[in-house]
Amino acid sequence: MKRERMGRIDHELQRELARLISIELKDPRLGFVTVTRVEITNDLQTCKVYVSVIGDRHVAKQSMLALEHAKGFLRGELGHAVSLRHTPELTFVEDRTTEKAIALSKTLARAVPATVSNGEPAEAEGETVHDRE
Repeated sequence: MKRERMGRIDHELQRELARLISIELKDPRLGFVTVTRVEITNDLQTCKVYVSVIGDRHVAKQSMLALEHAKGFLRGELGHAVSLRHTPELTFVEDRTTEKAIALSKTLARAVPATVSNGEPAEAEGETVHDRE
């Protein structure tokens, strides 16, 4: 199948799933969930839904359980909203790239020495600018 069509289908499924999760689902276990990406297989039978959950690990686990529980409802509503011959089977995958990016940013911030406003490296404790010259 053409890549452009697959991209359009992925985008439409992502948009509709995000709307359904944020508006239609009323599960109290569900935290702040964002649909970050959707990948449908070439045969349009299965679909991986990548979701990002804001909160600690407990909130993420509870949100993933709530999504698994609502999988049938979401698939049925998706079938009404999107015109495909077969509504794909949904598989939810937790997307932790945001957490990894924040951790990497913190690591880099600690590794790179702080600079003063003139672009010179910050002074080490006990060292002055004149000592380095």
